[in-house]
Amino acid sequence: MNPQGDRRTAETVLTTAPDAASGKADAGPTEPGPRPGAARPDGGATAAGGEAARRRAERRAARIASGVTELERRLADLLHGGLASAEATAYDQWDETAARMIDAQAPGLAARVRELAAVAGAGTGVDRASRLLEECALLHTLNQGCLRIGELPEALAATVRARVGIAADTATVLATSAPVRDDWLVLAQQDADDGRLVTRRVWLRGGRTGRMALLLSYGPVGRPPELSFPVGFSLDAELAYYPSARPLRAALGTRHSAPAPSPGPPPARDVAAALAAYGEALRDDPWLESWPVVLGPVIPVRMPSGDWQLVDEEGESGVPVDARHGGDRMRVWQLAAVSGGEAVTVFGECGFRGVVPLGVWGVGVEAVPL
Repeated sequence: MNPQGDRRTAETVLTTAPDAASGKADAGPTEPGPRPGAARPDGGATAAGGEAARRRAERRAARIASGVTELERRLADLLHGGLASAEATAYDQWDETAARMIDAQAPGLAARVRELAAVAGAGTGVDRASRLLEECALLHTLNQGCLRIGELPEALAATVRARVGIAADTATVLATSAPVRDDWLVLAQQDADDGRLVTRRVWLRGGRTGRMALLLSYGPVGRPPELSFPVGFSLDAELAYYPSARPLRAALGTRHSAPAPSPGPPPARDVAAALAAYGEALRDDPWLESWPVVLGPVIPVRMPSGDWQLVDEEGESGVPVDARHGGDRMRVWQLAAVSGGEAVTVFGECGFRGVVPLGVWGVGVEAVPL
């Protein structure tokens, strides 16, 4: 490994990335701007603005490359000292490292460092050491992908940029990506408030293409984002997918109709097929936390341990409800109430901890958001 030698390559390729000039992380809204190469209203050339954007991109690329190199040294020190040295008392050190990644304008790396810090401070034992090693490996892989981004296929390079925190500009995505028109069923809508910003996630599924899509929108605390669709409704619209090895996030383009109620649940797959879909997505993007799936027919079953599982109607296979959200009794009991012991269709995010249920369709029951 030669981080210093690879740093110049990373700076060059990150600078020439189509989204690098925006200078925005994937943590907030992007403002529409003129299409690349467009003339100013006064008819003058945009060369000056383009040169300034290029210099900003170069400075940001240099900061990211420097941050990645520093993070690689931090990981090497951790592994040389042994995972046992990563005790809860070292949380402040990792938090400081995360802050330095923010300074380097790499918020995606900062998020992964904080996840590693949370694992390091989660007690002792073999499970903790195993999880810590997994997080170190994922972070190291992302670092190396960033340092060697010029050697990657473009789709994977776009994924690495996004994971590092270099967000594609929405206006550019709409202008350059081929639109996908479909009747998009609204599967779920979730808001998350981090105290500074409200992030809204809207999950869609194409009726003809079968493709999943995720719309992200943002708003200040106390004023949710304006983009909102009722769950269970469908709209005829065009979406443009952000570049990625496994495209999922999309930008909403032209709408050809207002949302209208959609009869019945979306097509579903069994537990084995859903887990296989998650595995295939991980093959293309190893840093994925979860993948959207529609499960059915499944029955929510409470196990003797108190945990919940979604079990195939035949009872031959099941998948746990993510324990982090299984504690949300209102959500899991609402799911059980809609089921009433009968098979239902469930939409959720499938990850290595299980499934987070976000919506359910029962027999004769319209979509119920969870």
